[in-house]
Amino acid sequence: MEKDYTTEKKKMNPFLWFLFAIIFPLLIATVIAVIGFSIAGINVLDWAKEKGSNIPVVSSMIETPEEESTGQAQEKAAEQLAAKNEEIEQLNQQVQDLESTIESLEEETIRLENRNRQNQENAEMETEEEAPDTIQTIASSFKDMDSEQAALIIQDLDNQTAISILKEVSNKVRGAILEEMEPAEAATLTQLFIDANNE
Repeated sequence: MEKDYTTEKKKMNPFLWFLFAIIFPLLIATVIAVIGFSIAGINVLDWAKEKGSNIPVVSSMIETPEEESTGQAQEKAAEQLAAKNEEIEQLNQQVQDLESTIESLEEETIRLENRNRQNQENAEMETEEEAPDTIQTIASSFKDMDSEQAALIIQDLDNQTAISILKEVSNKVRGAILEEMEPAEAATLTQLFIDANNE
């Protein structure tokens, strides 16, 4: 057993000798040289990359400054693209929000227009219901009025209102009012009165 150990020890000795005698000192000398050159202001890594890029197998493992700048430019472009895509998504979301707001406002506008239309129709119906009462009240005041004064007032009214009042008074009062008017005006109102009654 002791012989095996010494044999194994002898076999390892050349490897250990090579490791401690050549490799370690070479590594230490390289580190000291790199530190020394760096202190002296020489960029050893760039020099090593430049020289290594000329060696066929090593050049594929070493990234040149142009490749580094291209890689950095690609990374920067990818970051900018991601930022722009995020901005586009935010803008699309804003567009969707605005479109939904527009839709709700259009619905509200339609609803208000319908309500306004109903209110107008109701108001027109109320006015139509009230108008005959008003015309009748005014017409009754013309019955007791002097016919000459009534003729002057009716001549100043618009034709539609004048016809509405003349419809409400008796034939006797109507004849007296028309008699006091200018003949052309009386003829016009008479024709309108006849047309309104024929409708």
